[in-house]
Amino acid sequence: MTTTVLHNARLIDGTGAEPVADAVVVIDDSTITYAGPAAGAPQVDDAATRVDLAGNTVCPGFFDVHVHLSLPGTKGSPIMAAMVPPSYRYFQLIDRLKVTLEAGVTTVRDLMGIDTGVRDAVAHGLIEGPRLLVADKMISQTGGHADFHIPSGLSGTGIAGGVLVDTVDEARLEARELCREGVDVIKVASSGGVTSINDEPDYLGAREEIVSALVEEGDAYGGRPVAAHAIGLKGITAAIRGGARSIEHGYAITDELRQEMVANGQFLVPTLLETMHPDTATPQAVAKSEKWHAMAQESIRKSVDAGIKIATGTDAGLVPDHGTNLGEVGLLVKFGGMTPLQAISAGTKVSAELCGVDDKLGTLEAGKLADVVVVKGDPSVDADLVGDSANILLVLKEGKAKSNRGDFAV
Repeated sequence: MTTTVLHNARLIDGTGAEPVADAVVVIDDSTITYAGPAAGAPQVDDAATRVDLAGNTVCPGFFDVHVHLSLPGTKGSPIMAAMVPPSYRYFQLIDRLKVTLEAGVTTVRDLMGIDTGVRDAVAHGLIEGPRLLVADKMISQTGGHADFHIPSGLSGTGIAGGVLVDTVDEARLEARELCREGVDVIKVASSGGVTSINDEPDYLGAREEIVSALVEEGDAYGGRPVAAHAIGLKGITAAIRGGARSIEHGYAITDELRQEMVANGQFLVPTLLETMHPDTATPQAVAKSEKWHAMAQESIRKSVDAGIKIATGTDAGLVPDHGTNLGEVGLLVKFGGMTPLQAISAGTKVSAELCGVDDKLGTLEAGKLADVVVVKGDPSVDADLVGDSANILLVLKEGKAKSNRGDFAV
């Protein structure tokens, strides 16, 4: 057994508790065995590796619960996916996975575009990256958010990762096929979108009965949750009342629906980072961005105040670049009115709860996996610190160093 002791550090454990000024984290192989005040730390063997963190801050590994690793962000156009063989696109994932992990994100949920093979390749150590939970496809109706047919008759639906269903029975069949594939989450679009070329965000997408059918199928096949893209009011209503576990975006939500989400225990993923710049993926997106992005920034504070469980997701790959993910944490403070500690918990504990992995991830507590991020300075005072990858000094995933900008002796 290998024991690692992180000391001379400030501890933010992700639970929402106040930071511990002089803390120690003890890791045995891949598991945390102690995280707390140095005065209460257990004695360890002389052979243990002791790592002096020079007064910097230890946080849990962060989550981004809404990414698209198949998309290039500002470093290319989604259209280029149609210009290269599928094998080429797999190699493009290598750097995107790497920079995301090095930014302190040790778990991501990819909500359209990569399949279970990529997830398993990371899990089996064939490539480096954050732990992956995948949806593979996004389900919408014909003419909906996942329908990328263009007037020429060509379609980018399949290449983008969309799949079209128009009846409850078709939705059930698609859900069953995705569950057979082994996806971790089912993604549905219950509203139109900003990027979409054939609809508007306030259009109704998948109806409540389709969302409900997908929820039922996911529950029947191992309890897989449903994540619903929902920007406009009609789509948000269908997603909430259809029983989706998470509402992705949720910009036009009303106070009545906020209370329903709280009562239902549903999660909101506000994707604020994508609202900081116009969506240029399609010409249609540019025209829609200004209105809907402003609405997102104005809406989130009421959702926080209402007590909705907020998780961190960014739409990385669509508008934001991969590796910029943790900018979302500071934006929850800026626009949502959270304290820095609340925002850090949103990116760790609450996101782990959404993903159903809070028994082993999301906080720094004995018995949990040693996903650990060392941040320069004190993010309990300035949450924007975590959004700058230069401040991410050390990333451990299950106790193994994956990035070490701080040049620590690990």
